[in-house]
Amino acid sequence: MRYQGRRTATAASAMAVLALLVAGCGAGGNSEDEKPVPETAKGSLEQLAKKVECEPNIQTDAEELRQANCKTGDGRYVLATFATDRGQREWINEAKDYGGAYLVGRKWVAVGDKKVVTALRGQLGGTVETSSHHSGEGGSGGDEEGHSGHHGS
Repeated sequence: MRYQGRRTATAASAMAVLALLVAGCGAGGNSEDEKPVPETAKGSLEQLAKKVECEPNIQTDAEELRQANCKTGDGRYVLATFATDRGQREWINEAKDYGGAYLVGRKWVAVGDKKVVTALRGQLGGTVETSSHHSGEGGSGGDEEGHSGHHGS
């Protein structure tokens, strides 16, 4: 019984992942389009960009955060790497105020529209997190534009 707490935490984590997957399968979800997800990628911003054939346009190059705009055949997105897990989570929590879809790996995140993030997941692995914009203002779309300088220096 001493492992019950660990199993409960693991079960809760599994349920959270399942809820994200179910939420991400909304209308028009086609199981034929689903591909196996690779093991979550690791590496520097440049290494991750190379895996998805992106020529990164570096926007922020600081010790705690490196951030670049990328564009592939699937669309535009922001790719960011972090020095710490905590820094990554704080950035994601703040960025979610702007809405969008987030592909999250260990010390990295890709932000863009759901179509782009889904395509990237097939190459980088990771976990998809989504958020919706609640302010009711703007509405111009292009979530990745709002993120590119949002934490920049």
